[in-house]
Amino acid sequence: MPLVKAPKKLEPMWKEWDAKAQKAGLRHSVYSVNGDEYTGEWLNNLRHGKGTYMCKIRKSIYEGDWKCGKRSGFGTYSVLDTNTEEYIKVYSGHWDNDKKHGYGTHFYSAKEYYEGEWKCGKRCGWGRMYFGNGDIYEGEWLEDKQSGQGMLCLANENRYEGSWKDGKKHGLGKFYYLDKGQLYEGAWIEDIPKCGTMVDFGRTEAPYPTKYPLPEVKVADPGGVLKEEQEYLLGEQE
Repeated sequence: MPLVKAPKKLEPMWKEWDAKAQKAGLRHSVYSVNGDEYTGEWLNNLRHGKGTYMCKIRKSIYEGDWKCGKRSGFGTYSVLDTNTEEYIKVYSGHWDNDKKHGYGTHFYSAKEYYEGEWKCGKRCGWGRMYFGNGDIYEGEWLEDKQSGQGMLCLANENRYEGSWKDGKKHGLGKFYYLDKGQLYEGAWIEDIPKCGTMVDFGRTEAPYPTKYPLPEVKVADPGGVLKEEQEYLLGEQE
């Protein structure tokens, strides 16, 4: 009896095309309908691994790690300077779920940048901020604002060391007026000194000392008076 072969079952053409369209592994540049371009690694049709993404509308480039279609790991984000036609680095550091997360440096301008910790796209944890006017803040951050313990060094070398809340001096802290040779130590409420002591500090070496030294004020229990008033003021803010 002759052997009869069954005819080979043909798959629909769309299945073959769909299989070829599934991206995995290293690929050459892939262009989107909106003009964006990606060159790098894929997994299950998603950007995954090392890759470079160019966004046409934002005129930006991201070079770094990807995970399941989102920026995750270490990467650098740059934007095009329309004057020089060159790409300027905006952020270099760690990412998670398409947001700055972990340690990284963000450049706001040529003279102003932040280096430190991020959480969900916001400055959070420890970090150092260099301001365009020459001021430098180093300390704790929360929700993109100075919060916790930190030190602000002004361009004129005066400095504040102490507590912060919502981007303002708040709580106990010291302000060194090195230009005048004075030191304030006490409680602050929303950037305003409320209760503390002001004493001469390096007055003889100060470039612009006050005309007269501060007089000594004698109180029976200065420490107790200050402590009681500071606790009252700060307690009202809780």
